[in-house]
Amino acid sequence: MTAYHRPRTLRDALAIRAATGAMPLAGGTDIHPLRTARAAWGEPWTTPVLDLSAVPGLAGITETEDGWRIGASTTWTAIAESPLPTIFDGLRAAARDVGGRQVQNRGTIAGNLVTASPAGDGIPNLLALDAAVELVSDAGGRRLPVSDFVTGYRATALAAGELVAAIHIPRLDGARGRFVKLGARRYLVISIAMVAAVVRCEGTRIAQARVAIGACSPVAQRLPALEDALRGVDIADAAAVPSAAHLELLAPIADIRASAPYRQDAALTLVRDLLAGFAP
Repeated sequence: MTAYHRPRTLRDALAIRAATGAMPLAGGTDIHPLRTARAAWGEPWTTPVLDLSAVPGLAGITETEDGWRIGASTTWTAIAESPLPTIFDGLRAAARDVGGRQVQNRGTIAGNLVTASPAGDGIPNLLALDAAVELVSDAGGRRLPVSDFVTGYRATALAAGELVAAIHIPRLDGARGRFVKLGARRYLVISIAMVAAVVRCEGTRIAQARVAIGACSPVAQRLPALEDALRGVDIADAAAVPSAAHLELLAPIADIRASAPYRQDAALTLVRDLLAGFAP
C-alpha cells in the first residue's frame, strides 16, 4: 500500500518530503484523478502521499508592503470571494471558472500551478500578474518568477525536497485584470484557448500591458511583442492592435477539442475580445 503522511507542522512536512519524495496533496483535485487513472490501466501507484491539509499557515491572502501573498493552499473559492483590487479581476474570474463548484471549494492555487497543465486557468493570470513562487525546503527558501517555475508540459522547477509555500503578486497601482477562455461549455471542460491580461493606463492611454495565452503551447506564454505594441495606445483602440504576427511564438496542438489552426485563430479573437473589455 502507498505510504500516506499527514504532518501537522511545516517542518515535519519538509522532513518527510526530503526523506521520501512524497507527492504533496492539498485539495486533491489533480492527484486523485491521476492516481485513479493509472490504477485503472494496471499501473500501481507507488509514490507516497504527503497530505498538507493539517499544516497551518499555508492558506490565506495577505497584503504586504510590496503587494500580496497568496498562501499555497488558498482555494479558488477563497480567491473568488476575496475583496481584492482590480488588478486581480482576471484571477478572480478564472477562480469562478475552474472546474465546478466542488473543485473550486477544494482546488488550490499552488496545485493548479504545480500540475503545470498548458490549460491550467491560473497560470496565464499569474504570468500577467508578474507573480513569483515562494519555495521552501529544509535547506531554506527561494523565489522564482512563474515564467521560470513552469519549465514545460506538466514540468516545473520544483526541486526534490521542496514545497510551494505561497505566490507573491507585486503591486501595480491603478492596474486592472481580465480573463477570457474558450471551451465546449462553461464548466468542467478543458479549455481550447485562454487569455489573461493586466493593463495600467495613464489617462486613457496604456502605460503598461501584460498579456498571456494558455492552452496554445506546452506552457502558457506572455506576448512581449504585443505588450510593446500596446504601450501608448488609447485604451478604446486597444482591440484593433493585435495581429496574427503577435501570436507567432505560440505552438498550438491539434486534439479532440480543436485543430491547431482553429486554436491559433481563436487565440487572436480572444485577445481582441479581452482588450475590448478594458474600454470604458
